[in-house]
Amino acid sequence: MQTTGRLHPADAVENQTTLYVPPGWPAAVRPPGAPDWERTAVAFLLDCCPPDFRRYPVLRRHPVILARFAAAAVAAQGQACRAGLGTCRADLAGFVPPDAVEAATAAWQEQEAALRRTAREVALVEGALRGRVYVRKL
Repeated sequence: MQTTGRLHPADAVENQTTLYVPPGWPAAVRPPGAPDWERTAVAFLLDCCPPDFRRYPVLRRHPVILARFAAAAVAAQGQACRAGLGTCRADLAGFVPPDAVEAATAAWQEQEAALRRTAREVALVEGALRGRVYVRKL
């Protein structure tokens, strides 16, 4: 199966080639090899973490450590989301109207889908920080 990614024309290197990122790469992160790409990766990863994580200088100094923290934080949010979804109807039935229960269930489902996308984005960025090179498949 052929996969396609995004090309970043603004991120051309000296020889005017265009840098490639795989499908699912976060829009806020410049491609690996582009100027300031690690700075944008750190900003993205910090946004995936609880706000208190910003106070640890080691996370800014070592983006690979930050990527691990972000992956763990997103995974924990995903687990909490699945748990909340699993008990939503039983926990709320009789306390709020049925349409509110359905709206809450839909919110959990939407959040779970968003977290799956974020987990993929974090994994791709972590791979690049660890030296993985993404190559366009023909």
